[in-house]
Amino acid sequence: MNAAKTTVGEVGTVARPTGRQFTVQGGGYRAVITEVGAGLRELEQTTAQGTRPLVLGYGADEFAHGGAGQLLAPWPNRVADGRYRFDGEDRHLDLTEPARHNAIHGLVRWDAFQVAEQSADRIVLALRMYPRPGYPHILDLTAAYSVSDAGLEVEVTARNAGSTAAPYGYAAHPYLTPGLPATPGSIDQWTLHLPTEYRVEVDERLNPSGLADVDASSYDFRAPRQLGTTSLDTAFGGLQRELDGIGRVRLCEPGGGAVTLWMDRGLDWIQVFTADPLNGDWHRGGVAVEPMTCPPDAFNSGTDLIRLEPGVAIGHRWGIHAG
Repeated sequence: MNAAKTTVGEVGTVARPTGRQFTVQGGGYRAVITEVGAGLRELEQTTAQGTRPLVLGYGADEFAHGGAGQLLAPWPNRVADGRYRFDGEDRHLDLTEPARHNAIHGLVRWDAFQVAEQSADRIVLALRMYPRPGYPHILDLTAAYSVSDAGLEVEVTARNAGSTAAPYGYAAHPYLTPGLPATPGSIDQWTLHLPTEYRVEVDERLNPSGLADVDASSYDFRAPRQLGTTSLDTAFGGLQRELDGIGRVRLCEPGGGAVTLWMDRGLDWIQVFTADPLNGDWHRGGVAVEPMTCPPDAFNSGTDLIRLEPGVAIGHRWGIHAG
């Protein structure tokens, strides 16, 4: 008697590491958003002079490198030892950065979001995040990506769908590039404008140990200047906003290419990462500029940590454009 054959899945289909891919186009901009993590995989602008990337992207059949384009919630950056105390309860998160004994970048980077709305130039992805070890809360998250002649605009909303108050923070993780992807040494020639007053000092595990003014230091980019050999994996605060209330970080390259990341109020901290520890084309291949609602380890310090009450929602806006 022959054994019955068992077929798993659909013949001829191969799942991609970041799930389905969604393209939005408009105003000369094109972005690719991923089902997994509601992440930004590609962003490019097309003009009469040609097409150029504005973020360091990765292939549809690749894993998201170094957090590239990912949505970081319900906390950005690190929670030291994965431990914190909230409303009198001691909690322990899974250590997702085991080499440094930290919990890093939240809980939804590898979750599949669902399409809530979709059109040619806009997509909204949604996720209900259920309780996890160390985080006994239910959040409804939406991520809306739209493109126009003003560039890419992103709006992320979190609503507490549970019955108890939840600690909460958010960040995004795009790697900016002001022209063509970096070649060896080219990032040294890029000019960074980062209008922030102070930086977060860290210990050997990249957890906060204090604050320091950027005055007269290699971390002062309030006046635009070349990166040179500066290596950054640094959180900055004291963001100087412009008259419209928007904060802006800008990268330029000697050939005239430029890219700007803007952030609305409530995104008052910025992590800047020059990708020195990454390998291959990702080694100093772009500059991650990460708008954050709070600094690293805010679950312990409480600095700008959001207390999200049941039924309450909060939104965050940021975007990227050429020039």
